[in-house]
Amino acid sequence: MTLRYRDGLVPNLLAGSYAIGGYALGLFLITRDAPLALVAGTLLLGHAMVIAAFLFHECAHNTIFASNKDNARLGNVLIWICGGIYCRYEQLRHKHFRHHVDRADVVAYDYRPVLARHPQLVKLITALEWAYVPALDIYHHVMVLVLPFTRESREDDRTRVAGLLLLRVVLFAALGLYAPLALPAYFVAWMLMLTVLRFMDAFQHSYEVAENLDSPRAPLPAHRDAAFEVRNTFTNLHSLRHPWLNLFTLNFGYHNAHHEKPAEPWHHLPALHAQYYGEHCPQNVPFSEQLAAYHRHRLTRVLSADAPDSNVLREHSRHFVGADGVSFLVGH
Repeated sequence: MTLRYRDGLVPNLLAGSYAIGGYALGLFLITRDAPLALVAGTLLLGHAMVIAAFLFHECAHNTIFASNKDNARLGNVLIWICGGIYCRYEQLRHKHFRHHVDRADVVAYDYRPVLARHPQLVKLITALEWAYVPALDIYHHVMVLVLPFTRESREDDRTRVAGLLLLRVVLFAALGLYAPLALPAYFVAWMLMLTVLRFMDAFQHSYEVAENLDSPRAPLPAHRDAAFEVRNTFTNLHSLRHPWLNLFTLNFGYHNAHHEKPAEPWHHLPALHAQYYGEHCPQNVPFSEQLAAYHRHRLTRVLSADAPDSNVLREHSRHFVGADGVSFLVGH
């Protein structure tokens, strides 16, 4: 295996070891008969899944290894860790690349018109979202299991999805038999991962949704040039003053820099951001305002999003609704 970047060995080795080792240690801790170990294991498991998810994103961009096949091998391990295995690696990668190339949130399944026809389901989801349960993301992961059996465009995945689901049910049953409290702890850890990922996704774009992924003839939004991409892409760091805090999400918040050069690895992004913007990035959303907007619009965001070019950063970002349902771990 040859690394794509010479300086990538240490940062990727550390991040990969943390993701895989933290996942293994977290699993061990949640099976211990000790409250402190259960809590520590749940938190470690959740964060190891977060780092695994962002490392998968690096594999999708081929920034770790020089070979696409080597990136795919590691990427497949990482999506097992973070629960995205029901989608094929190339499905996830293709969807994410469409996001970059088409400058839109290109999907195969636009959930908003579907939910609008089921008000009782909307009530349930919004009630859970009010309590900060990532119900909409759970819904999307459930639809990963449903769509192969309801859409002809996904029927080739039926056997694979059914087999993986059976295998995971057996594995989780074994875990529950060995340590009953480990099952709810694992689910909480997975929801923590979903919450972190959706928080990061929420304020990185004001793109339109295009239900074009499985239907190439479906129209795409117009007027999406490079200038549009810059205007509708946002940097959502945890801290400008203390860059090390951004390692909590593997520098994913340097999103304008990432879209300027998608092939640059995560450990280059702080320097790339400084090169492009210095300390005055016009697209930066301060962390305190991210938190406020995430809380304020958590119910609105279920069925609504920001229109492109709607100046979401006016008045201290209070009008930035954000986006839901755009995770790179979901292939539809």
